[in-house]
Parts: sequence; C-alpha cells; structure tokens
Amino acid sequence: MKHSILCLLLLFAFCHTVVYGQKSKTFSLKSPDKKTELRVEAGRQLKWSVVHGNQQVIAPSVISMQLAGGEVLGDDGKPVSAKTDKVNTTIKPLHYKKDLIEDEYSQLTLNFKGNYGVIFRAYNDGVAYRFFTNKKDSLTVEDEVAEFNFPKDYMVYLPYANNEFENGAYDMYQISFENTYAHVPLSEVVKDTVAFAPVLVELNNGVKAAITEADLESYPGMFLQSSDKDFSLKGDFANYPLVEVQGGHNNLQSFIEKRAPYIAKTAGARKFPWRVVIISEQDKDLLNNDMVYKLASPSRIKDTSWIKPGKVAWDWWNDWNITGVDFRAGINTETYKYYIDFAAANNIENILLDEGWAESEDIMQVVPEIDLQEIIDYAASKNVGVWLWGGWLPLNRKTDEALSTYSKMGVKGFKIDFMDRDDQKMVDFYYKIADKAADYKLMVDFHGAYKPTGLQRTYPNVLNFEGVQGLEHAKWSDPDFPKYDSTIPFIRMLAGPLDYTPGAMKNANKKSFRAIRSAPMSQGTRTHQLALYVLYEAPFNMLADSPTNYMEEPESTEFIASVPTTFDETVALDGKVGKYAAVARRKGDTWYVGAITNWDERDLNIDLSFLPKGNYEAVIFKDGINADRNGTDYVREVIKVNAGDKLKVHMKGGGGWAARIYPAK
Repeated sequence: MKHSILCLLLLFAFCHTVVYGQKSKTFSLKSPDKKTELRVEAGRQLKWSVVHGNQQVIAPSVISMQLAGGEVLGDDGKPVSAKTDKVNTTIKPLHYKKDLIEDEYSQLTLNFKGNYGVIFRAYNDGVAYRFFTNKKDSLTVEDEVAEFNFPKDYMVYLPYANNEFENGAYDMYQISFENTYAHVPLSEVVKDTVAFAPVLVELNNGVKAAITEADLESYPGMFLQSSDKDFSLKGDFANYPLVEVQGGHNNLQSFIEKRAPYIAKTAGARKFPWRVVIISEQDKDLLNNDMVYKLASPSRIKDTSWIKPGKVAWDWWNDWNITGVDFRAGINTETYKYYIDFAAANNIENILLDEGWAESEDIMQVVPEIDLQEIIDYAASKNVGVWLWGGWLPLNRKTDEALSTYSKMGVKGFKIDFMDRDDQKMVDFYYKIADKAADYKLMVDFHGAYKPTGLQRTYPNVLNFEGVQGLEHAKWSDPDFPKYDSTIPFIRMLAGPLDYTPGAMKNANKKSFRAIRSAPMSQGTRTHQLALYVLYEAPFNMLADSPTNYMEEPESTEFIASVPTTFDETVALDGKVGKYAAVARRKGDTWYVGAITNWDERDLNIDLSFLPKGNYEAVIFKDGINADRNGTDYVREVIKVNAGDKLKVHMKGGGGWAARIYPAK
C-alpha cells in the first residue's frame, strides 16, 4: 500500500513537472533593416521584448486578454503554428501629408490552441502586435494586460488624464484628452491615475520610444498607467458603461454612474487593436512618421470624390467679434453672411457655425436668429461650404434625421463635440457616425475627442480630431504654449491630425499675455502662429481669429490661405522635443516650410536640399527685431533661393519662421 502511494506521488510529481516545467517556445522577428529585433516567449505567460541596435527598448513584458469564464489568452499558450512573412508594398493615402507611403515590415503570426493568435510586426521605425480570435460565439473581454517594461528609469513625456467631475462623482476615464506633458522618470509616474496615449520615453543615445495604438474599433482605447514593476507602464482600459446621466456643459454631456465588470463585449471572430511602439534614433524622425496610418484598416468608402479638405473661418474662438458693420454681431444670419464674404474674398473654403445655431439639446431646432437655408444658399453662391457644430448626445439621438435633413440642405460636414470618453460604447459611436455621415456625403471633425488611431484612413470623410490642448485654452488659462506647441509634433501628432485651431492675430510675450475670453490672444509671435499651419497636420484647419482682425493683417491672412491642408510630400528638417521643430511640405511644385521654438531664442539653419534643381522664389515671414516685446512684429520678404542654399533663421523666444517656396518665373 505504501509502495502504491509512493508511486502515485512520484507519478503526480512527474506530470506536474511536465505541465509546469516545460520549456518556453521562443520566436524572433527582425525589421527589414535588421536594426530592430522583436522577441516572443510563449510559456506560462506570453511575453514580448524589443531590442534596437545595441540597447533594449522593451524588456520582457506580459501580454494577455482575460475572457469571461476564466480563459486567459496568452497564459500557458500552446503555439500550433508560426508563420513569418516579409511585406514590401506601398499605400496611396487620401488627404494626407504625402501621396505615397512605403509599407515594409516583417510579420510573425502565432496561432495558439484555443482558436486565437497574435500578430507581431517589425518595421524599420517601430514594432506592433495585436491579438485575434476565431471563436464561434461572441465573447466578453474582462481585461487586457499590455505591459511596456523598460530596463532603466528613463524619462517619459506623458499627459495625465484631466478628469471630469459631476455631482461629486469621479470617473478616471471621463476626460477631454487635453493636457500638457509631465516630464518625469518612469519611477515617478503618479500612481492611481492614467495618462492618455501617445506617450514618449527617452532612451539612451537619443533614441525615443513612443507608445500608442492603432485600428481601434469596437473596443475601449488604451490608457497608460504606472505598473507595480520597476520602470514600467501598462495599458489600462475603461470598463463598459452601464448607467449614464446627462449633464455638464449646456446639458450636452453624458456622465458614467456605473460601469460593467468587463471592458468589451464583441464578436468572437475578430482582430483587436494594435499595440504600437514607434522607435526613432533622432527626434526629427518623429515629425514624419506613418505608423498609425499604416496599421489602420483600409478605406471603406468607395467613392471619395466628394470629400474636400480645406480651411474654415471659425466663429467661436473670436467670440463673434467683428467691427465696422451696421448690424449686431453674434449668432445670427447677418454675421454668418459676413463670415462667408470674408471666406470668399480670401480663398477660405468653409465657414463653421459653432455652438448656438441650434437649441442645445435638440439639434433639429434651429434658433430664430438663424435662417440656415439662406446662409447655406448664400455660401453656395460664393463657392463656400457650410459646416455645423453639434454635441454628440443630441446628434446620437437623432442621427439619421439630422444627417439626412442637413445634407439635403447643402451642409458639407459636422464638427462633433463633448464625447470625452473612449470606452467601447463611445468608440462604436465614432464608427457609426463616420459610416452614416459617409452615406449622406458629409465630412466629420471630431472635437472633444480621443486621439486618432487611424479612423481617418478607414473613413476618409473623417478629416480631423481634437485630442490636444489647443489654442482655445488661451481664452481661459495660461499654460506654457510655446513649449507645448514644440512638444506635440513629436508625440500627439504621431497619432494623426489634430484640431489645434491656430491663427491668432493678437500675439503676446510672457509678460503681456492675458487670458481673455472675448478678446483672446496667443503666446509667442505672429510667425509662430503662421508656422503652425505648415507644421501641424490638419486636413480641416481653422482660422481661429475674427475676420476683422484678419482683414487688418492682409499679409498674414494671404499666407495662411495659401498653405494647403494636405500635401504630396513631407520632409522633417530638424527638431528637439519640447524645444523646436522644423518641417517642409510640398503640394505640387510649391514647398511650404514652418519652424517654431519654445520660449528660448534660437538660431537654425534651414537646409533647402529638399528642393529639386532650379531657381525659386521664397516668400518668407520671420520674427521682427522687436517681436520679443510685441509678438505682432514680423518681417515679410521675397528672396531668390535654390537647392544648394542654407538659410540662417533666427527665432525670438516663442517665435517662428514660415516660408512659401515656388519655382521662379
């Protein structure tokens, strides 16, 4: 009997060793240029790591998805197949910063027992992975583990969630996705809160690693928070909303009172969002990155001929402050006809009726002061498009009625605001609106929005997203705009276009700046504002200031109007995160160059080697000698240049430099 028991114990111990002591299977994937290696270890936990050159970017990090019922995709994973591919093709983007994208990568597809798998990709400029499932029934995702472990206590740029409060309730995921960047060691990232992507980690030797996501669909967006592990960030996800209450600004917002114990209910056969790490050896490389666009799903709109990016004369930032007219300026028909006349006279493609044209809670009730059809018809006679602002909640309640009615009236698009969430339910709203708007040939600008994840490729009628602490904050706060402006091109713009709304004609230095809601101004110089139209990606780009102020500044207005909102080619010239940035962009045979600096005065050499051979003229705007005292001081000059030139540029604190370069006649 004792012998039998001993045998059973030995057999149990042997089986236990086989199950839990089995060797992990390892896989490796290298980028096409061989500089980056992605390693995968499938054992008790599924882990990935990344090495670039001689340094580790991502230390071994766990990835998994926990499903309802106890199944954890990734844990004790048993690979049943591993397939590697090399892809080298091109993408022809629509309404983008270039007309051709090189799409080259190595790919590893691991299929695991249990009808799921993970796809890993290694590009020359980064890595990505995504889960996929092939299950018959729908599934419930209770949580996801997405670790980003680093080998050292590196510095990180990250924007903390600026949480909303309503009736004393607190929800960490109810945010406007607008904040400046904290710059702290990984070990000092604030606990018990979240940051929104992208975030940027500074490695050794100038190498940077930016964390974000792509192809987010029917799933919550990924926040990042401090991990219990040293020098680590991990993904965090909003649970699905169960109980919502209406409130907030003009009763336009929806606040979460109760969330489900899961993050998503979704189809059993699907691909999940990409987890992305963009790697750069030089800061300037971040100014011209295509990773998120490459990873997004291709266009679902067959006929895109009606989609027309462009600029828009905007009313809200300048508080409808126009002068020299014989009518009371405000939200009324006469005022918008004035905006239309200004737009038509200055080759501005659109005007926008922002909040106030309709009743706050009913988007179908136009206020008595507005004759919307008259405005639309008048604009059409001047070849100007009309866009309408709408809160997401009233638009969600009457989606088909609103889109159908206003499309038939001749409206070109909607600016949609106050979503302020990225849980699965809100992400579904984005896709619903994009799809239905396309049915009615309407374009979309998502304001009050989470960062883009490639939706603009999948639905090209979606032109822009906010997800940035833009110029509107100059109306009520006093952050360090020049520093922030010099940071977001390297971080936020990695995700996609941004609705920053530049164009202030009142420009102030540190001492003279004041936050004034009804007569706002910008920090920094006039040329800083002009350069933003070149530097920032925004297929739907606003002129924030009033027509009156623009008409008093015809040189600046003419330059702004001349800059396209999409381009055929982009060249990153120079830059350092938080300090300065310089970019050149081409449309046809004309080049546009924009450079900005933080509050430090700065000298740059703008290398014109991007120009083809030939003779060119350049219209240049540069900071005036007194721009540090009065930000409106600038110099406009026209000079001859060619591809062999290097232009010496001096920017005042908070300054900028902008140019339009075209073949000489």
